[in-house]
Amino acid sequence: MRTFDFTPLQRSTVGFDRLFSLLDQMGTVDSTTTYPPYNIERTGENAYRITVAVAGFTDQDLDIEVKENTLAIRGDRKVESAGNAPGEVLYQGIAARAFERRFQLADHVEVRGASLANGLLHVDLVREIPEAMKPRRIPIAASSATPRVLEAKVNEPADAKAA
Repeated sequence: MRTFDFTPLQRSTVGFDRLFSLLDQMGTVDSTTTYPPYNIERTGENAYRITVAVAGFTDQDLDIEVKENTLAIRGDRKVESAGNAPGEVLYQGIAARAFERRFQLADHVEVRGASLANGLLHVDLVREIPEAMKPRRIPIAASSATPRVLEAKVNEPADAKAA
């Protein structure tokens, strides 16, 4: 993978610190981590849902945290002791390992809730733009006075003044 040095751009820009840190993070993310699988879907104009497959995890095994526009989902399943297990596991295809999955949230995206059903963790997100940042129309007041046309005097030639 190619790496880019953004130092010259950082010297000549103001207020883009967050963008450059995001680009740096993208370069260091390990793309081989695929556990647990997840979906990101749009459920409305400003609504989203992240669905994470967490088979075998209970709500006590999962932790969801939002900090500085980063959503972190962690899972750590407690292993049952061998004395409580009804039988011996011959093959374990269902992963029970701990995980942490992070998602970078855009500005003004808030987590509205989470639910766990049928081995799927659903995290609902909504983008709420503050009223001050929404576009608004500015009314133009109609003037009651009729517009006037001013006549411009044209410079008369010097010969005409003399005559």
